[in-house]
Amino acid sequence: MSSHIYFATLRDMMVNNAAWYGGHPAYVQDERVLTFGDYLVKSQRLASALVGAGLQPQDRLGMLGMNSIEYLVMYGACQISGLVAATVNFRLAPPEWEYVINHAASKVLVFDTAYAPLLDKIRPQLTSVRMFVGLGPDCPDWATPWDAFLSLGDTPAPLAHPAHRDLAYLMYTSGTTGRPKGVMLEHDFAMESGRLVGACLQIGQSDRMLLMMPFFHIGAKALELAAQWAAATVHVLPAFDPVQIFRTIERERITITHLAPTMIQALLDHPDRCKYDLSSLRAVLYSAAPMPTPVLRQAIAAFGPIFIQMYGATEGSGTFLPATAHRPDGDARDLRRLGSIGHPLQGVQVRLEDENGTEVPTGEVGELCYRGRTVMRGYWNNADATIEALRGGWMHSGDMARKDEDGYIYLVDRKKDMIISGGENIYSREVEEALLTHPDISEAAVIGIPHDKWGEAVCAVLVMKPGTSLTEDEVIAHCRQQIAGYKRPQRVHFVAELPKLVSGKVSKIDLRRQFTS
Repeated sequence: MSSHIYFATLRDMMVNNAAWYGGHPAYVQDERVLTFGDYLVKSQRLASALVGAGLQPQDRLGMLGMNSIEYLVMYGACQISGLVAATVNFRLAPPEWEYVINHAASKVLVFDTAYAPLLDKIRPQLTSVRMFVGLGPDCPDWATPWDAFLSLGDTPAPLAHPAHRDLAYLMYTSGTTGRPKGVMLEHDFAMESGRLVGACLQIGQSDRMLLMMPFFHIGAKALELAAQWAAATVHVLPAFDPVQIFRTIERERITITHLAPTMIQALLDHPDRCKYDLSSLRAVLYSAAPMPTPVLRQAIAAFGPIFIQMYGATEGSGTFLPATAHRPDGDARDLRRLGSIGHPLQGVQVRLEDENGTEVPTGEVGELCYRGRTVMRGYWNNADATIEALRGGWMHSGDMARKDEDGYIYLVDRKKDMIISGGENIYSREVEEALLTHPDISEAAVIGIPHDKWGEAVCAVLVMKPGTSLTEDEVIAHCRQQIAGYKRPQRVHFVAELPKLVSGKVSKIDLRRQFTS
């Protein structure tokens, strides 16, 4: 008897879906519909064209563009052939594109033609790129148009079969602590991520999922993988647009969507929200950042008990807070859990470590670490960062958290964002939660700023709700009723909007640059 163990890959999932559900819609964008059968054929054709252009298994395909069906076909071409999808954050500046593309050594770069003028300026420095493929109108003469390139491929085509430990994606971090790092994600990671997200959301073939978070980010990609796993339909929006989201949910009877907490706040505050029928929604996954408890209460009141949280990063997934744990009218334990990121996912181990790598007792704060199949292989061409992040066999998240007696995890701050004032540790999330209990405050971010006497002082940066205003003294007086005196803000700034990363998280690096200079 053979001892060979079979592990499914993303290729297997695509081939199976085409055979079993070939006529079922896989992706919808505006009036365009791509069935699972169409998806396999187009992915095979693109993969064949890429192989014809000289790419070999595990070579990288650079992908620079906004959400589209074509972007998903690029993913499919890599998934089915053993190539690696190397995504590029379109919100970065051209010098950052240059770094990411060269660091990944992408041999072919597919780009939205809207970026052609900016890309042309750095094109001579993109030394690894053999061919540029332009997606959209007005393709420059130095690139091959998408349709022309796709026509070079054959279907069915003789393509390499990836193994479960082969790389599927090379996704770059946001670079908040230096240069972006390329996160190596395997087929096994992707399959397990799709399975776990699908199980947490209880996705079935009849579900219609709306995605507008950027596809180059692991959050949206994990949701899309879950839809593939269940052969559900994904509706594609190129970007976050509240009115388009409302219209699409109503028109398509969307059942599942994925939003960052800041996006949920924007939907809650939108004046036209009540004009649309959003009753088809049965699950809203929020991730990328903890949702402030006051915002979560508002969201449940407006949309119902349909919210689910998953915690993770590009490097891997860790915890899950189900809809059944979102009980704003429950007992003290239920209310406490509203502020948690849930318990570990099945198959994932979580522990909290002190500076010496020792697990901290229940109730104490430590760095959140996790391990399991949904953890990256490491950082591309960065052994030092890989060793540091995966030391002891655990993924070190950089998030500080505590655990209660039932195993639920509560984030308190990013390790690098903790404020030390007069020798006291102050966690920005606790102060932000206190600020957001004020009915006139829409968004709040807390940072530490230099202080001659205390070392650091708490600084609050606030966005007010439309038609409201507060003074600095009024904000500080409100906090005095909520938290200890040493934790309350000593400086308050009011802004029209907070700077945000593509994931929806507030960019505290940008805030520190702005308010500590």
